[in-house]
Amino acid sequence: MRLRFHCQNRIGILRDIVAHFADYGLNVAHGEVGGEHGNAIYLHVPNLLNAQLATLKPELEQVPGVFGVRRVGLMPSERRHLELDALLSSLSDPVMSIDMEGHLVAANRAAGQLLGVRVDEVPGLSLDRYLPDLDLPELIRRNNARVNGLRVKLRDTVYLADISPLHREQQSDVASLAGAVVTLHRADRIGERIYQVQRQELRGFESLFQASPRLEALIGEARRMAPLDAPLLIQGETGTGKELLARACHLASPRGQAPFMALNCAGLPESMAETELFGYAPGAFEGARPEGKLGLLELTAGGTIFLDEVGETSPRMQVKLLRFLQDGSFRRVGSDEETYLDVRVICATQQDLPSLCAEGRFRQDLYHRLNVLTLEVPPLRDCLDGIQALATHFIDRAATQIGCPMPQLSPGAVARLSAYHWPGNVRQLENVLFQAVSLCEGGVIEPAHLRLPEVGRVPGLAGIDLGGSLGDILGEVERRVLSSLYPQHPSSRQLAKRLGVSHTTIANKLKRHGIGSEDE
Repeated sequence: MRLRFHCQNRIGILRDIVAHFADYGLNVAHGEVGGEHGNAIYLHVPNLLNAQLATLKPELEQVPGVFGVRRVGLMPSERRHLELDALLSSLSDPVMSIDMEGHLVAANRAAGQLLGVRVDEVPGLSLDRYLPDLDLPELIRRNNARVNGLRVKLRDTVYLADISPLHREQQSDVASLAGAVVTLHRADRIGERIYQVQRQELRGFESLFQASPRLEALIGEARRMAPLDAPLLIQGETGTGKELLARACHLASPRGQAPFMALNCAGLPESMAETELFGYAPGAFEGARPEGKLGLLELTAGGTIFLDEVGETSPRMQVKLLRFLQDGSFRRVGSDEETYLDVRVICATQQDLPSLCAEGRFRQDLYHRLNVLTLEVPPLRDCLDGIQALATHFIDRAATQIGCPMPQLSPGAVARLSAYHWPGNVRQLENVLFQAVSLCEGGVIEPAHLRLPEVGRVPGLAGIDLGGSLGDILGEVERRVLSSLYPQHPSSRQLAKRLGVSHTTIANKLKRHGIGSEDE
């Protein structure tokens, strides 16, 4: 039987209480002091009977400083032990406690299954039996601090170990180390956990705006390509939403429940880009983490890796990426070990990759590996027929974030949005409208609220002579547009597809302006 005494915290009170049990020949097996101010005593009296308690209780409550006695189901330490067991058992990751001799003290059910023993068989086992190449006590002494992500191999499976040292009271003294708690995370599942945190931010095709026929056609193509497992290359100017499209393709694919990771290759030094994507081995270079680092590829196992601005990658990165696309293998920086992964690659660029290949700045064989499936995201200036609906969508979202009533667009503001050239595309439109909502006070967004910098105009449209008739002006604009686009789409059929008009129309316009060969 377990008893709780609500009592005064005074010297000798425990002796006075236990004396009464001794008078009845009852042994007190265990005792604990609890309560915020030590005002509770718990005693475990195994052979105490209910009838004896009825006789003893009035006597015990007469002990000076004892205010009440009642039965309890568990001692505080027993409750903590059971709660800890339940908590550890609910964890899917193996958790183990070790002492400074390298012996296991305790483990949860997942750790027992990993080690191939029952939980009650864990105490006393030597960790060397399972990790012969790792002197964990020495690592704990050397660091005397938490270690995260130590790469270990146990029973042919790679884990990342988080090691939390256990200290005695003198925490500043290395000799006070009592052991450590080790939590193992399977390396091939870390990406899944990160992805689940990010997943609420991921959006599918339904969230992509399709007010323009050009965008609607693009989404239709993307839906057909999304389930395919081949590499996908997304081309388009900055701010057109290439990453959103890549995420939507991932979610609509059979890999949609697996991780999606993104790496922007622009502006990263070669060494940093390589370690971010492929990771590095322990001690790979000066300043490297002693436990090494997993790259995004390994975190994305089974899912999709998105490489933005792939045209900016270094020659060395291009070679490693080409090899991965060929056979799914790579080596971490500083390692000779081959790693094989199943990851779909989606790339994006705003550069003309064929031109980079011709200049020797991008590998031709890598381009062909990436260019299996292709999507071209049109710039906002080519989708102005849907800009008012898109603007309304962004205004609604901005008003919700700011916490104000949704303002309306005045006709003048709509005209200004439609006449602007949008060098930053959809991202710029969203930012401009967010600022406009914050500036607007009267419920109507006027042209003055639209802060549109006059920069980044298309060079081919600069310097138009406005002295002629409207037909002359539009003819000159048409000639410059066709002249600017024809080098990238050097046939009437290609250019017609690019501009969304018939082949015959483009052929006649090219002939009228003397652009291209006459036999097309």
